[in-house]
Amino acid sequence: MSRPVALITGPTSGLGAGFARRYATDGYDLVLVARDAARLEQLAAELHDEAGAGVEVLPADLAVAADRAKVADRLSQGVRVLVNNAGFGTSGEFWTADYALLQKQLDVNVTAVMQLTHAALAPMLDAHAGTVINVASVAGLLPGRGSTYSASKAWVIAFSEGLANGLTGTGVGVHALCPGFVHTEFHERAGIDMAGTPSFLWLEVDDVVRETMADVAKGKVVIVPGLQYKALTTGGRLVPRNLVRAMTKVVGRGRGRT
Repeated sequence: MSRPVALITGPTSGLGAGFARRYATDGYDLVLVARDAARLEQLAAELHDEAGAGVEVLPADLAVAADRAKVADRLSQGVRVLVNNAGFGTSGEFWTADYALLQKQLDVNVTAVMQLTHAALAPMLDAHAGTVINVASVAGLLPGRGSTYSASKAWVIAFSEGLANGLTGTGVGVHALCPGFVHTEFHERAGIDMAGTPSFLWLEVDDVVRETMADVAKGKVVIVPGLQYKALTTGGRLVPRNLVRAMTKVVGRGRGRT
């Protein structure tokens, strides 16, 4: 029998790499999508050697419309799992940031998620089976310093919840993963200073992936890994909005980010 296929965007490091390794170990073949072809090829070789996975490498920049279309075309051929993990944040203030960079951020964090999910759903529905994991952020649940980034992740959460409602009973599940701070390359690439962040707020990739997979199996739509972040997000729903903003400003320590 043919093996199920998982397509993962942004798999060359961090959570994307964690999901790639987990799905390979679970018996999936993979389609890996990222800009860095060399890192994709290296990861593909590792996953083939370690887990026997068949791996298709698909270099693409999801900020570019033609590349998004290329990935969407592959998804229209059918996969069992789509992990929309690619995304990025930027440092600095919104009003001084380069507007083209802000638009690129929305193209990757929002437009790509919408376009790739749209392409993946039709064959999943035909097969009466499929899973879409959209990587959002706790920043989409709590107002933080990252205005554009937080807004993009809030969109991903609302989008995923709305789709999940519409897909009830179809065999296809859509989930929004909302991690807090995770030990990855994310903040370094964004140029965001994380010095002084309390150690209890940091999560590990393997723990996030393991908890996510368990919650997907339970059918949870909005997934918040880590007890500390469950407490923060639950508290954020119970207290006045101005207090939530004050709390996140303290936790964020005023770091400049868009």
